[in-house]
Order: sequence, then structure tokens, then C-alpha cells
Amino acid sequence: MSASSPIIRQINAKEAEIVAGILMEAAGWLDGRGMSMWRDNELQSERIAADAEAGLIFLAETGGQPAGTLKFQLEDLLFWPEMTQPDSAYIHRLAVRRQFAGGNVSSALMRWAAERTRGLGRRYLRLDCEAARARLRAVYERFGFRHHSDRQVGPYFVSRYEYDVVEGLNS
Repeated sequence: MSASSPIIRQINAKEAEIVAGILMEAAGWLDGRGMSMWRDNELQSERIAADAEAGLIFLAETGGQPAGTLKFQLEDLLFWPEMTQPDSAYIHRLAVRRQFAGGNVSSALMRWAAERTRGLGRRYLRLDCEAARARLRAVYERFGFRHHSDRQVGPYFVSRYEYDVVEGLNS
């Protein structure tokens, strides 16, 4: 691993403020560009702490600094209710601090999630994003995610993507 490769680790509930800060920074940046993200209580430290207690929140660190985060879960009945859950893992709230944008943090987080998915014996890594976010969709597609479908989920109109971890990590 090179010195610039992020280290990805699970957080504990006491580190929820760090992740909340990363998510709030990303949400603020998006809001400034007219793209609202994460509504209601999604960014509250208490909610993040509960997810951390459940083992769902991971932090990427570069040079000892928090650089990015994601939520990794083994089911997603809200965004993917029709899918056979045991064949997949799901990521949400992937965010990178602005000072690390354009580097390798997001791809390192996605690669880590894909490797973990395959290590758990699951075939697909799935995610969703606002359908109107063309640049973000392009990031996922460059990584190897394939567009699956679009879906209205509450206030969100999302594009859903899947990554075949067996095919993708072997190429």
C-alpha cells in the first residue's frame, strides 16, 4: 500500500461527530450548487452513532486525517425491496472531504466495499444516487457500476447501480 492510499476502518459511536462533519461538509458543498442532499435527520450524530454501533459506518483516513466515509449494509429494503438481499451488499452516504476531492478516496472506498462484499460471499455491491447527478453517476460508471434502474423512493428520484464483484475485481 502506498503512502497515499487511504486506510479504511470501522468507526465507533464516539467518532460519529467526525463522520457527521464529513457528511455536513459534502451536503453544504452540494447545497451551494443547488443540489440538496440528505434530508431530515440523516446527518445527526445520534443517527450516525446508532449506525456505528451497528457496525455500518466506515472512515477513510489519508495521512492520519479523516478523508471520506461510507455506510456499508447487508440489506436495503427501502431502495432495493425487490432484490434477493443475501446476494448483495449496499453502500450509502459515500462522501469525501473537499480537500481530498479528485484523489483516490472515493475509488478506494468503493474498492474496499467491493472486496468486502466478495469476501462475504455476495455477488453484487449496490448503491443509488440522485438521478439528476450526472457527474456522480459518471464516477460510479467509471469505477464499473452498471445502471440497473431508476426509482422514486420517498422524496428521492434515484438511479440504482450494481457492481458485479466477481467480474469487476477479477478484471
